[in-house]
Amino acid sequence: MIYFVDGLLWAIALVLGFIAARRSRKLLHDSVREGVIDCARLIPRIMLGVVGSGYIAAILPEEVVGHWLGADSGFTGLCIAFVGGMFTPGGPVIGFSVGAAALKGGAGTPQVIAYTIAWALFAVQRLVVWELPVMPERVVWLRVMASLPLPFLAAVMAMLLGRP
Repeated sequence: MIYFVDGLLWAIALVLGFIAARRSRKLLHDSVREGVIDCARLIPRIMLGVVGSGYIAAILPEEVVGHWLGADSGFTGLCIAFVGGMFTPGGPVIGFSVGAAALKGGAGTPQVIAYTIAWALFAVQRLVVWELPVMPERVVWLRVMASLPLPFLAAVMAMLLGRP
């Protein structure tokens, strides 16, 4: 499956490159240059996030993580994961690395699913810095309230589907 996704992404990139080349050589050149710069900026962050998640997993005491976020922590563990996701700053390198570290440290799959969805939907810094200044406050809070049950529903679905 992963090779299919990789191949699809490469195919999309090649098609977009072909379209850019047909429009103008300068557009193709500028696009490739920007892509290389973005890649050069992103790779170190990804490496730090992956290595950092390994360190986090190594220093987290498994008995504490297992007790509070383990598969048997129930609704309390889901709530802790939800709040943790809300207050985790940063982008995907940080959010997914913390989730991976929690899994390595003994957290349950439903709890990590609730964490990552809460991080993606309710990151407090994103609400304060981006959403509230840009969108009407009523719309932001309506979105928050409408999506509030999603981390819990996804965790329940994970429990019903079984342990991966």
